[in-house]
Amino acid sequence: MGVGVRGGWRGPACAALLTVVATGCSGTAEESPKAAASTTSTSTRGASGSTGTVAERGGTLGPAGSACELPVTFATAEDWKAQSVDAAPQDTTGSDGSGSGSGATEDGLAGEVTDALLRQGPVTLACEIDAKPAGNIGYLRVWTGKPGADDASTVLKAFVAAEDGASKATYRTFQVGGLSGAEVEYVYTSELLDEPKQERALAVTTADGPVVLHLGGLDTAEHTEMLPAYRLARQTLRTT
Repeated sequence: MGVGVRGGWRGPACAALLTVVATGCSGTAEESPKAAASTTSTSTRGASGSTGTVAERGGTLGPAGSACELPVTFATAEDWKAQSVDAAPQDTTGSDGSGSGSGATEDGLAGEVTDALLRQGPVTLACEIDAKPAGNIGYLRVWTGKPGADDASTVLKAFVAAEDGASKATYRTFQVGGLSGAEVEYVYTSELLDEPKQERALAVTTADGPVVLHLGGLDTAEHTEMLPAYRLARQTLRTT
């Protein structure tokens, strides 16, 4: 997996993950999960969604046999590369099953870091679509969760609330492809980056559980350049 969570993991977490995640931190100083955004407004938007340019279609994700099998399907932008993410817990037991095998302590710590970064609020990272082959630094990420009673707005607000550095969140609802969804635009401020940057995400619920699509980016400029790919995914969103 080309993990760089929510765009590119940072600092010590990235270094630790290199020991447990095969493709590790794929090299952008982009994003990170967890905690508290303030809601500034809520509005409703129709099926057409955000206005603006839509990317050229490159492929489809979601169906069986695609790069990422998901509860939803959507089109991916031309040249963007998708890869599934295995967020299964790491086995840190020794050969005798005692948990005291060689490197068990280090593996356990790295596994905890991995688990924390691959899970955000009620959802777990399932798929990354990398923009680098198309010339941008960032990812469109897909997060999935277990079936439950929460609606899309509740899921999305929990997702944003679980991201440290998120603020100025503006929520809206939308309808597309028979799905009722919620969408958010917010500002992310990193402890390691000088400037805050724009991010956005959407959530829908399905019989197989909630799905969150998140678009980050190295900075606001990269985020803005990648918006056509996000709009394409949003407008073509359907249940599997």
